[in-house]
This record gives sequence, C-alpha cells and structure tokens, in this order.
Amino acid sequence: MPYTSQYTPETLSRDELDQTSGPMVIEFGTNWCGFCKGAQADIKAAMDNHPDVPHVKVEDGKGRRLGRTFGVKLWPSLIFLKDGEEIARVVRPDNSGDIEGALTKIL
Repeated sequence: MPYTSQYTPETLSRDELDQTSGPMVIEFGTNWCGFCKGAQADIKAAMDNHPDVPHVKVEDGKGRRLGRTFGVKLWPSLIFLKDGEEIARVVRPDNSGDIEGALTKIL
C-alpha cells in the first residue's frame, strides 16, 4: 500500500492498530488543512521510497476518537508503528528527511 492521497474517516480501531504486525504509518489530518496540504510533497517523497509500508490517512477532528488515543493535537501528525507499537512520531513535517528517519526506525 503506497502513499495515500486522501484522508478518510476512521476505518480502523485502536485495538486493530495495536494488533497489527510489521511497519505502518498512520497520518492524522484533514483534506482542508493548509499544513496538511503543505506537507504532502515531503510525505509522498518519503513514502514512495517505501512502497511496502502501509500508509493510512485518518481524517481527524471533533468527535473523532482515534486521534485522541494517540494524543494528536496538531495536523498533520504521522505515527510510525511497528507491530502495533508507536516507535516514532513526526508532527508538521517540513522536509522528507524527518519522515525518512522515522521510517528507518520501523523497518
């Protein structure tokens, strides 16, 4: 599952994410968020280098609980999981290097 371009409402529960195996990137934000839009080129560049790492974009906001379980306060927030455990986090990335660094930690 390569880079995902659109945020979608929560489709996975925290329990399901905690049970995943292998690496995974969960990105919290919204399709209308300026910071989210501005970060997409860097996120895409990093994720394109790792097409086997699942990238799930979760639409966050009021009434959306999944982001709260991860303590998300700013968008975009990228949570890097390995076997269901958070290994790294990048908030409002401004370059692909930070994302690449976090990806290497979960591979």
